[in-house]
Amino acid sequence: MNTNNYGQTVGFSLPDWQPAPFPDLCIIRGQHCHLLPLEISHCEALFEAFSVAEDDRDWTWLGAEKPACLQDMMFWIKNKIEDRNLVTWAVTEIKSARPVGVVCFNNIDTVNGVLEIGHVTWSPLMQRTVLGTEAIYLLLKNAFCIGYRRVVWRCDSLNLASRNAAERMGFIFEGRFRQAMTRKQRNRDTDWLSVIDIEWPVIEKALTDWLSPDNFTEDGTQKLKLETYFRSNQP
Repeated sequence: MNTNNYGQTVGFSLPDWQPAPFPDLCIIRGQHCHLLPLEISHCEALFEAFSVAEDDRDWTWLGAEKPACLQDMMFWIKNKIEDRNLVTWAVTEIKSARPVGVVCFNNIDTVNGVLEIGHVTWSPLMQRTVLGTEAIYLLLKNAFCIGYRRVVWRCDSLNLASRNAAERMGFIFEGRFRQAMTRKQRNRDTDWLSVIDIEWPVIEKALTDWLSPDNFTEDGTQKLKLETYFRSNQP
């Protein structure tokens, strides 16, 4: 507990804190995927990747509708590229060099060292693969390496798949904002989760160990689940 000269309890001291830099839109390289700055040239490949889905259920909780044609996809990509509040990447599978998803940094608060991983839009080509986990790992690593103190994950409270994915990777549930927004003419309660800098070393170790080539068979099947590495890395 920290107290000031009035005997009041206050937050712990940050004598050396300086605002974090705005994240660079750069190539972030992984073992299974690269995060490439999103470009209009990714339009056709992303449209094909999202079109693998038999229906639109993956877009139920997203702000946008699933692009129905190349022109819609181009407009969707263009909006993300031109939004200066976003830092947006295409998730590109290394083996095929094919863009298969999109993800952003958003709600970037450099003064307080907080940002959000958002606009997570995975195509069926990366769902239930190592690509999604590695993409989020690369963004977490990037954020903490450049000095951020807190990385946020928000989702519709009814989007259990999103919340479960975040918690699987070490995000901690913080609470629910009731009637936080409307989306697609529906109410949305928003669940908030986060990882903070003091938690990152343990999370990084678990994710790094799980992503190791030694944890996968030749056909890409995991040998041990991620939760196993989290348990083994607990102090």
